Amino acid sequence: MRTLSDQKQYTIPVFIPQLACPHQCVFCNQRKISGAMKSPSIEEVKNIIDSHLRTFPDKEKHVEIGFFGGSFTGIPFDKQESYLQIADSYFKKGEVQGIRLSTRPDYIDLKILSLLKEHHVTTIELGAQSLDEEVLRLSGRGHMVKDVEKASVMIRNEGFELGLQMMIGLPGDTPGKSMATAQRIVALGAGNTRIYPTLVIRETDLEKLYLENKYIPLTLSQAIDNVKQLIPVFESGNVQIIRIGLHPSEGLLNGNDMLAGPFHVSFRELVMTEIWNDILQQLIINRGKGKNIVIHISPAELNFAIGYGGKNRKMLQKYYRNVKFTPDSSLNVRNYYVDYC
Repeated sequence: MRTLSDQKQYTIPVFIPQLACPHQCVFCNQRKISGAMKSPSIEEVKNIIDSHLRTFPDKEKHVEIGFFGGSFTGIPFDKQESYLQIADSYFKKGEVQGIRLSTRPDYIDLKILSLLKEHHVTTIELGAQSLDEEVLRLSGRGHMVKDVEKASVMIRNEGFELGLQMMIGLPGDTPGKSMATAQRIVALGAGNTRIYPTLVIRETDLEKLYLENKYIPLTLSQAIDNVKQLIPVFESGNVQIIRIGLHPSEGLLNGNDMLAGPFHVSFRELVMTEIWNDILQQLIINRGKGKNIVIHISPAELNFAIGYGGKNRKMLQKYYRNVKFTPDSSLNVRNYYVDYC
């Protein structure tokens, strides 16, 4: 029998921007990030879900509906219920197996959780962003660490899976503070996380700070190195990393919306390339065993091991006449073995 982890997992994204958010985080311009200014109608939500469902294969899948783009539980209660009723109808028909949403830590209480449970929400992601008080204050988050801790306990106690999102490179942040945030996310019992490097988006307070030389964004290499250090923390803590890097909207891709910061459309692959680069350095030390090498890798990690632009393959080709990477489904993530000849 196949388990959930064996199944292909899909999330149908429905963007619900919260236009009246009372907090102005320094990094946020919701319109430019989500690409949506007005909330979708009931019919539009149905069309989004139906169009995605038609593209999925018939077998061996786990489908979720995800309400993203703002702080879902901060929109009017009746509107929350309307959207949840739509998603719940697909859940009851067995067309989706889960409902997830993202929100702020200070937009969680027992009344809200009761509504979410009634409509079969399975996962609640909190935009924690940092678990350092100074970083939260300088970023204009409008909540404190204790709000994240309180909401996390409530979510888990009510039987939901907890997601805690984090950002690196916020004002006042350091690699050490990011590491402490990751460790605290594990300690709070999160089942999943997303890691976003901070970007300077136009028409934000962070843009003003950047132009006044009061904020220096991370370079791409700094962001890669920072995230590379965080991944083992989450993996050892059994926290699934759902995403690394901001979803590339059209405005980010063409540069119209972003002023500065470590954006790359393949940011996750760059990070994983460096992780595998560190691992494969051992093969340079052992290069006396043979001139040809075959490296057996988990299929899920094969492209990362080869490296973005073939970086790791090219590194090894300086020391071996022939370098071959081959998938081996018996191997777990980050494991490999080598044949020399």
